[in-house]
This record gives sequence, C-alpha cells and structure tokens, in this order.
Amino acid sequence: MKRQNNHAWFLLLPALTLLSLVGIIPLIAAFNYSFFDLFTIREAYWVGDQWYSQIITSSRFFSSFGRSLAFSTLALSVQVPVGIALARMTSRMGPFRIFVLMMVALPLVVPWNMIAMMWQSLIDLRTGLLGYVFTYLGFELDYKFNAIHTWTLLVIMDTWHWLGLVTILAYAGFSGIPEAYYRAAAIDGASGFAIFRYIEFPKIINALSIALLLRFVDSFMINTEAFAINAGGPHNTTTFLALDLSEDIKGFNYGPAAARSMLSFLIVVTVAWLFRLWIDRQTESQLSIRPSRGSA
Repeated sequence: MKRQNNHAWFLLLPALTLLSLVGIIPLIAAFNYSFFDLFTIREAYWVGDQWYSQIITSSRFFSSFGRSLAFSTLALSVQVPVGIALARMTSRMGPFRIFVLMMVALPLVVPWNMIAMMWQSLIDLRTGLLGYVFTYLGFELDYKFNAIHTWTLLVIMDTWHWLGLVTILAYAGFSGIPEAYYRAAAIDGASGFAIFRYIEFPKIINALSIALLLRFVDSFMINTEAFAINAGGPHNTTTFLALDLSEDIKGFNYGPAAARSMLSFLIVVTVAWLFRLWIDRQTESQLSIRPSRGSA
C-alpha cells in the first residue's frame, strides 16, 4: 500500500507565518492589553474586565454601533444592486467590457487617506467641478452642519471607492455561466427577471457572498474618510465605532482602546458568521429550485 505524501502542507508555512505576524500575534497582544491599565509596556496594572464593563454599559458605544451598522446597511444596499446591474450590463458589452471594468476598478487603487481630500476638492464651491454644478443649480451642500448631507457624501464616497470590487466579483460570476443556459431560457421564452432569478443569481451568489463580506467588514469599520470629512460630526451623527477607537488611541488610552478593538472584532466576526450561514442557506435553496418550462 502506497503511503500518502503530505509534504505539500509545508508550502503553507510562509502564509501561516505571515498570518501569525500580522494577525494572530497582534490579536493576542490586544486581548492581553485589554485587561490592563497601560502607561508603558513595563507599567501595566491589572484592572480585569473594567474597560469592558465601562464600554458595554455606555450609551455612546451602542449609539456608535448603531451608526456603524446603519452605514454598512446603507452602503451595501446601494453598492450591491448597482454593482450587479453594472456587471450584468458589462458582461454583454463584447470587446468593450475590459475597458469598462478597468474604469470601474480604477478607484480601488486610490489610497484611503486621499479619498476625502479628492472629494472635498470636487465639492469646493470655488474651485471644484461639482461645486460649480451645485452653484449653478442653486443647491447648497452643507456637509459640515447638515447630517443628511454628511451621510450622503460618505455613502457616495464609499460607493465610488468600492463599487468596482462588487462589480468585478459579480462579473466573475456572470462569466462562469454557460451560454447554453441562456439559449435554453430563450427557447422557453423566459423573461429577463426569470433569467436572473433562476439562472444568473444562483451562479453568482458565491462570488457575491465574498463581495458582501468584504464590503461589510470594511464599511463597518470606516474611519479615515469619516474623520477627514467631519471628524464624527455634526453633533456626533457620524461618530462610528472606529472613530471612538481612534480617539482612545490618540489619547494614549491603550487599555480601553484594546478592549474596544476586541469588542469590534467580536462584532465583525459574529455578523460575518451569521451572514455566511444565511448565504449557505440561500445557496441550498437555490440549488433545490428547478425552473419549469415557460416560467416567465
């Protein structure tokens, strides 16, 4: 009997080493620091669960959590349908689809700390292109003191930056659909909605689930853009969990910052796990569906 050779597992060692250095070890360190009152590494005083108790009994924490969750929900509700529609349209463009995908993906290479600066320049009433348009239309964009304007600007900025990710992943799903499926649907006289419901959506759901998870995690922890636009204002209406965390870090409150980061990590992991369970159930239900002839 031939023995199985498992030496290929050693090829994972570089990746596991890198993951430990950038993920596991910092996570363990943050968990450890969350139980101490830190002045320096050598001056750490045990406080137990004091920081956790202060955070989870604070109304500010739950308000920030609600705002972060609302922003993620709003961002995903815009980016996912638009990304799917754009990917579906692009998949039928023939040779021009590569150019369209490149243009959509271009904002992905823009650094986070440059996005707010770019958009502030665009909406400047004196020098910005959009500022000229707003002035011409008589519209006053008051994102410093109007919460609706601030939220709208943040969602537009986030969508501009990350729509390409959703589009590309959805396009990958559309590209994997055999042409024979569409020919069979045409013979059956299926409508465009039926084609998307029974053919396209089941095929792109796996790629789409990756986009949803990545976008949720990133939008839920939005920090740089929100701080640069209005530093959590007006009146803390854009103070998200990540901004509270950055305030603790900037104030050298490393113990509370570590506890806050651990709570944020647990929230993200829990929501991602629940979302993954929902995606798996949706996939199973889609596989159990068999379209009947003439379903249009």
